[in-house]
Amino acid sequence: MQIKLPDSLKLQDEDFYQLVAANKDLRLELTYDGELVIMSPTGGETGNRNFDLIGQLYVWSLKNPNLGKFFDSSTGFKLPNGATRSPDASWVEISRWNSLELQERKRFLPLCPDFAIELVSETDDLEDAQAKMREYISNGLRLGWLINPKNKQVEIYRPGQLVQVLNSPTSVSGEDVLPGFILDLQPIFDNF
Repeated sequence: MQIKLPDSLKLQDEDFYQLVAANKDLRLELTYDGELVIMSPTGGETGNRNFDLIGQLYVWSLKNPNLGKFFDSSTGFKLPNGATRSPDASWVEISRWNSLELQERKRFLPLCPDFAIELVSETDDLEDAQAKMREYISNGLRLGWLINPKNKQVEIYRPGQLVQVLNSPTSVSGEDVLPGFILDLQPIFDNF
């Protein structure tokens, strides 16, 4: 659900932060043009898929602790275009994380992640999810996966390249962004 705010009511960073803090039960995002996005809760199957994604990423991160930091879907990223977005899973390379001041780490992170996953749930609009992935790419994302369990498809987003669509893949590689990481898609696709 998107709510268009009047031009006279443009939320500044602190205003949006306070709005989110006052509504902890809601997942909120802010688009670059000032629309407030209310994210609906996911169903059990999507929640389980998200858990599996995070689990696989966590295992890889334990083996590669000095490469970067992973974040779950509750983490807000203040993108260079002014939007505040929350991917389902994301990762920031360690030197970029280390360059953040302590106060910056405690708030919405003032950068675009290097890697992001969006998992299409039953309540998501595919075109909105694709637009979100394009927004990440235009703001500095190095690798992104849009995973659509219902269609058993993965769209791979890379800067300066056309979107690559994989039909019924069994796995997908983290390439040079997450070296050695292979996401096993079987548990994510098996529920359909």
